Amino acid sequence: QVQLVESGGGLVQTGGSLRLACAASLRTFSSYTVGWFRQAPGKEREFVARISWSGDSTYYGDSVKGRFTVSRDNAKTTVFLQMNSLKPEDTAVYYCASTFTLIGGPLIVDDMDYWGKGTLVTVSS
Repeated sequence: QVQLVESGGGLVQTGGSLRLACAASLRTFSSYTVGWFRQAPGKEREFVARISWSGDSTYYGDSVKGRFTVSRDNAKTTVFLQMNSLKPEDTAVYYCASTFTLIGGPLIVDDMDYWGKGTLVTVSS
């Protein structure tokens, strides 16, 4: 029922930046944990980042910590993933996902209730 739509993917050179957005059909994410995952060719879907509105806490996967930042807008209808210092190994389809539960640590695929269709990020070397 919840519709999530990712945008902002594209082609960028090593060291560049992109900002992804995840827009929800609901007016608020206030009761949700929202996460970003990515899946590179030949690899399993990997947790990237999550944000929870209970305390606006965030959590990041080790591979992106210090380079990526997850945030939300004031209306709590859109979640962003700011990606800086991009590397070729960041190339993947990036997915936004949400769950009704609050999860303090990393997310796994089976935690999530709703998924977007993904947006492709390609980082050239």
